[in-house]
Amino acid sequence: MPRDAAAVARRMWVLYETYHDVTFFTPEARAATDELGCLGGWMGYFGTRAAPLGAAGPEVVTSAFYNFHPARVARAVPDAWGIATPARYLRARLDGAEGALRRMLGDEMLVGPETAEAAELAVAAAENAPTAGRPLAAANAALDRPEPAHLALWQATTVLRESRGDGHIAALVMAELDPCEALVVFAVDRGLDPGYMRQARGWSEDEWAAAERRLVERGLLAERGGLTDEGARLRRWVEDRTDAAASAPWSALGERRTERLAELLAPMVRRLAEGNEAMRTNPMALDAAAELAR
Repeated sequence: MPRDAAAVARRMWVLYETYHDVTFFTPEARAATDELGCLGGWMGYFGTRAAPLGAAGPEVVTSAFYNFHPARVARAVPDAWGIATPARYLRARLDGAEGALRRMLGDEMLVGPETAEAAELAVAAAENAPTAGRPLAAANAALDRPEPAHLALWQATTVLRESRGDGHIAALVMAELDPCEALVVFAVDRGLDPGYMRQARGWSEDEWAAAERRLVERGLLAERGGLTDEGARLRRWVEDRTDAAASAPWSALGERRTERLAELLAPMVRRLAEGNEAMRTNPMALDAAAELAR
């Protein structure tokens, strides 16, 4: 693992994000929210991810999640809280994570001493994840630690990823990229289908085109659609700031224990990268298998 703090933070993100991502869009996660009575997968997603905030209104959820169209959020919140309490959504997301982890990793990997050790290290890292000015991180950090160890590990990875995500939003705000513009820049940089990205976050073609025009006017996007040099620099700046702002847990954990956590997570992450179909269609475009192979 590289010694540079930001590079370590990015490497660890690939690992803990992949472990966390067994929730929200796996079949087990969907079954758990369907059982609550959710009206579709998006209601289940917003309900389970926003539940640590309590019965928050659509304006708060839209702000905290940043790049979803407000109308997409408003179709799920606050109706989600009429179907089940936030506490029941929290239970459902743990049930979904439990089912998905057990299917993809199996009992032999989940109950071993390595998982218990990984949980202990990840919890220690998560206790040092910044929460000031990071509402989703703070709300998740305030939750009780679940049992057994593989769920404690999941909860710790969730705190880490939400802390990083909150920091990423702060970087986007500083870069003066509004929610739709941020998606356009990301899609262009990663070569993602704009139609898919619009659909995934609820933006219309007109809204997407308007965001593109604003970026062209700022000199960040070329007329033919690629990022300009300035746009590429801004994109790198956002990612660099995100990585730097996510380095505190690993500085606190120390190089040796961080290396050990990475070693423990790697075999689980490889198996999850192979077995989690939801990750292959995720707008985050995270390819854990490729990242681990570097």
